[in-house]
Amino acid sequence: MRIKYVPYEKPPIRGQAILDNFTRTLKYSGNDAVNIRLNRGMPLYEMQKLESVRNTNEVVDSKNMLIKGECLSACAYLKEQDIKVDLVYIDPPFASGADYAKKVYLRQNANADKAQSSIEVEMPQEFKSFEEKMYGDIWNKEDYLNWMYENLKAIKEVMSENASIYVHLDWHIGHYVKILLDEIFGEWNFRNEIVWFYGGTSNSQTQFVRKHDCIYSYSKSESYIFNFDEVRIPYEDEKKFKKDENGKWFMKWDSTRDYYPKQVFKNDEWIILGKGQYDVWTDIPSFSTSHGEEYRAWDYATQKPEALLERIIKASSNESMIVADFFGGSGVSAAVAHKLGRYFIHCDVGLNSIQTTRDRLKELNAEFDILEVKDGIELFRNPVQTMEKLPRLITGFQYLKYLDESLDSTYFQGYIATAKEVIPCHLPNLLDSNHKVLDVPYFKEILHFGVGNLEAHTRGIKKLRIYYVDIENEKELREMADEYEYFRGEIEFVPLSEALVEVVDNDYVEYSIETSKQGFKVAITKFLSDRVWQKIDAYNQKREIQAKKKNKEFIPILLSENGLECIEYLSLDCENASGVWHSSSEIKINKNSLVIKNGVKTKDLWNGYIESTKKPLRLKVRNICGDESVIDLH
Repeated sequence: MRIKYVPYEKPPIRGQAILDNFTRTLKYSGNDAVNIRLNRGMPLYEMQKLESVRNTNEVVDSKNMLIKGECLSACAYLKEQDIKVDLVYIDPPFASGADYAKKVYLRQNANADKAQSSIEVEMPQEFKSFEEKMYGDIWNKEDYLNWMYENLKAIKEVMSENASIYVHLDWHIGHYVKILLDEIFGEWNFRNEIVWFYGGTSNSQTQFVRKHDCIYSYSKSESYIFNFDEVRIPYEDEKKFKKDENGKWFMKWDSTRDYYPKQVFKNDEWIILGKGQYDVWTDIPSFSTSHGEEYRAWDYATQKPEALLERIIKASSNESMIVADFFGGSGVSAAVAHKLGRYFIHCDVGLNSIQTTRDRLKELNAEFDILEVKDGIELFRNPVQTMEKLPRLITGFQYLKYLDESLDSTYFQGYIATAKEVIPCHLPNLLDSNHKVLDVPYFKEILHFGVGNLEAHTRGIKKLRIYYVDIENEKELREMADEYEYFRGEIEFVPLSEALVEVVDNDYVEYSIETSKQGFKVAITKFLSDRVWQKIDAYNQKREIQAKKKNKEFIPILLSENGLECIEYLSLDCENASGVWHSSSEIKINKNSLVIKNGVKTKDLWNGYIESTKKPLRLKVRNICGDESVIDLH
């Protein structure tokens, strides 16, 4: 449940008349509901610290944060803590209608031959992999724009007065979002429409090839940072310049003349200005065209190259400033900010994003805290998987199409059938933050579009059930339900938390603890994960059907008896028996099965154990899909 609402803007002084700050220029379905939420404020939830990553055991107050949760909730927390950010880069979903997945790789270990002696097919050198859905970029236009408007308003509230924002989009929705940016930041604060041409081949013969994204740049005010010299295009022959007796740069034009380029006196020396950076960037390839080392290392869908973020961060921030990315993905913004001497705030709803960024920053020797928004919406790795699992976790739930294929399942996705009655059920869309709180606008939408669609089918139905994550003005909602003339049965409101008795069980881990020359050694002797096995089983079935259609041989993915190839990461906490995690020793097994020990890359295969100098109190094991299990060792 939320703690309170944080206002987007400071309330007016008593007696002061103000204009309506939420008047919308771009009109479409849902505008009024957004205005109600904006006037109400940003929902503030409890924030729990999960882990503190430090290079020493000393307590350090770091401005660096990884926040697992939605943009809106993160902004509410930052505003409540009076934390201002100096540069924002966001690469939100493009409303493209595409699903995004990460590849999941089985790992090898030093005991691979022994471990796999009992299975029919050994894991080949090119490690088998399967895909794990991370998030869906499926929206209707109105919902997407309402969602973006609210998020952009929230982001503006945590920006410092000289801050800038860069919004990365493509042709699907960018032109609409630019109008929202004009509304929120003001047309006069528009700075650039950057065209990032990333190239690549295409077989399209019916239209011009689409090979660019647009990045819209706005400042919060007329006072903003732009470091011209950091991103200038140098002269091609700049190495030929020399300094004269006054320290100014020049070069010989000919035997009689000297050429002095444009330059400025800065930090006690003359600096060549060169040419200004163009707003069309053609010199930064995408991962899909370059497939460089960084791409192979993180293999994260939708990730952007570091060179792109380096140019933005150098141009619009200075050292020790805070760079924020509220749709952080693979963590490229945080990584580049750290390398350039800036603080970072990384936010994302997906656990895989937090894990990828955590491991990436660990390798860079960064210090940071990992926080989680406790809004009741994240039950699994990400909202997509949570939505997929919800129907299976609610006892007796069946999809509405099984009751009547003609029924629209947008608002009543399923039903529960008992011996006495059939109860149509509404599930909140966890992919849409507007559905986090069951309030008056949201309930009106359910009544008008959802119950209205059931009207012709409700003669034998006496009860409807509305599941919710959080609820507001429950008394008013019940009055609305009682007064609704098209349905005279009972409409009941049920907390989703009460319906989900079975959530996520830990993976099964067998281990032994021994003393060693270095201190203590925890050996993993067996690892079983139902969730990984279900994914592999589904993958095998799908590939077998495909192979039969093409008359090809099918070789399934098989796991060894000890299951160690399903482990991606291990960590020992030798400091805290509960609460905030402190990683005293850790091992990351990358997709090439090579060990990264305490952030340092090696060329070794994992040998099945993890060591620590002090007695371990807790063990954390992450499987290849990203699920983490914590085992009490003391």
